[in-house]
Amino acid sequence: MTSSNRPRQAELPLGAIRPEGWLHDQLRLQADGLTGRLPEVWPDVGPDSGWLGGTGESWERGPYYLDGLLPLAYVLDDQDLIDQVRPWVEWMIGSQRADGWFGPAGNDDWWPRMVACKVLCQHHDATGDDRVPELLSRYFRYQLDNLVQRPLSGWGRVRGADNVLSVLWLHRLTGDDWLLELADLLLAQTEDWGRYLTEDLVTGRALFFDHRTHGVNVAMGLKTEAVRFLRTGDDLARQRTRDGLAALERWHGLAHGCFSGDEFLGGREPTAGVETCLVVELMYTYQQLARIFGDGEWADRLETIAYNLLPASCDPRMLAHQYHQQANQVRVSVGSRPWTYSSDDANLFGLEPHFGCCTANLHQGWPKLVRTLWMHTLDTDGAPDGLTAVSYAACSIRVTITGAEVRLRVRGDYPFDSVITIEVECDRPASFPIRLRIPGWCNDPRVTVAGEVEQAEIVDDHLVITRQWAGGETIQLELPTKPQLERREKQAVAVRYGPLIMVAGVAENWIPVPGAPGFGEWEVHPRSSWNHGIVADDHENWVIDKRPISAVPFAAEDAPIRIRVPGARIPGWGLDGEQAAPLPEGPVLGSPVGHEVTLTPYGSARLRVTELPTVAAPHPGA
Repeated sequence: MTSSNRPRQAELPLGAIRPEGWLHDQLRLQADGLTGRLPEVWPDVGPDSGWLGGTGESWERGPYYLDGLLPLAYVLDDQDLIDQVRPWVEWMIGSQRADGWFGPAGNDDWWPRMVACKVLCQHHDATGDDRVPELLSRYFRYQLDNLVQRPLSGWGRVRGADNVLSVLWLHRLTGDDWLLELADLLLAQTEDWGRYLTEDLVTGRALFFDHRTHGVNVAMGLKTEAVRFLRTGDDLARQRTRDGLAALERWHGLAHGCFSGDEFLGGREPTAGVETCLVVELMYTYQQLARIFGDGEWADRLETIAYNLLPASCDPRMLAHQYHQQANQVRVSVGSRPWTYSSDDANLFGLEPHFGCCTANLHQGWPKLVRTLWMHTLDTDGAPDGLTAVSYAACSIRVTITGAEVRLRVRGDYPFDSVITIEVECDRPASFPIRLRIPGWCNDPRVTVAGEVEQAEIVDDHLVITRQWAGGETIQLELPTKPQLERREKQAVAVRYGPLIMVAGVAENWIPVPGAPGFGEWEVHPRSSWNHGIVADDHENWVIDKRPISAVPFAAEDAPIRIRVPGARIPGWGLDGEQAAPLPEGPVLGSPVGHEVTLTPYGSARLRVTELPTVAAPHPGA
């Protein structure tokens, strides 16, 4: 790669960033819940898995599970989880044949090995295991020798960019030029997502299977232009990615900031579903876009998914998950919903609603967020020369920059609070830049360093502070936050508060399903009315209440932010089967306006109205 098409940033070594505060609590819930204990209750990742040498499931589920379990183990530095990871990695490495092929003998699909390669790259990042480059070199040589007569197809063809990322990871390590030949061959066989999303994207609900309209494939395919850029240096790659996202938002964008996919692209109705696999894969795509292009917009998008849809995809204690979540979700139940393609149980919180892909794949979301909270900046030779803030959740960081050991500690309750403190320690004075991302929703950031106001240049949405850090400096960053409205169809609105989507939460009655597998299965029924609209005037002066964050950060009863908004109940708006009816045309004449609606974070509300009708008082004299 030349300097013109190098990535702008690089991930820190796995384990260099440790979560603190509420984020640590959330990952502990994950480790003690569905992720850490999944093999106890789900045979597909149990000891009989084909990826452990057994006769069980031998396709994608073992690698999917490890793609989350492994980074979770190392960001938490949890020895029990590391011990749980080890047999998987050892079996993968030991399974390689003399010709380079590896994995279960009963499966010859390229696709699950793309995930397994991601796992092995992370294992090397965390441990330095020299066997990984050796295995990948032999396997990638096998691919180069065989892809012409057996090209990518099916799932592998639309997800080929993931394969290329692992090839380029190895090239950075070894410098072997034949790996670039393989990367180009893989890209030639990968779906042209840039063209599809900008020229041929389906403009309504997709009602039959096509790999290009499958929501998870779209989330993964969105990174393809950026990965091509790493080989071609095409300056239009960034704009094609933006244009593809704009088209998705035009035809399938929902009020929570994600596009629909239940399983196929499903239009813009607020009851359209979003698959949990889509959530975690879209996060990974945005992380790669932030790494490759360096602009703050990708981190803005990442936060929207990570701090809203990701926690909402599971119950508060991370014992169960949904296959599909809805922006306007007023009932979680077994029942018929107009999904593009899914069964009646896809809306439940459980072990394996609908397909088991999400049961296996959900685990990567939180730990990969931790790993990419900060990234290395790169100099013109591609060497790390500084640090970039991607997101400001509390964490501690230990890295080496220009020969100095640097330690950062990020304090605060972001995204629930907008004041961030960053403590910088160095074992010796060192000069390097720290790039502080300024979110697109913040118009008036305030920064001090060692108590002095910092007047630094903003470049690519980042405030760049370059100085000699002696150790002991403190950066204080304030991101003033006010409610903001996004206009939707029918005069409806969605409400943002910084990176959080605020919703009209509904009191929840969790109803366990008798005899359910796993750690439980639940329907959630409303125990309060939900059919309210809000008055969208004077939103910058709404009353905001804040509370301490609990040990279960996304529990509805402990929501750390509440916004009190004037509104009214809309008696004519009710259920349509198992879900909310289409929104009424607004502004609706409320009965009476003066009722108060409480908004809480999307991630705290498993029952919610995200796309809110607007209401108005009757005009005087009407």
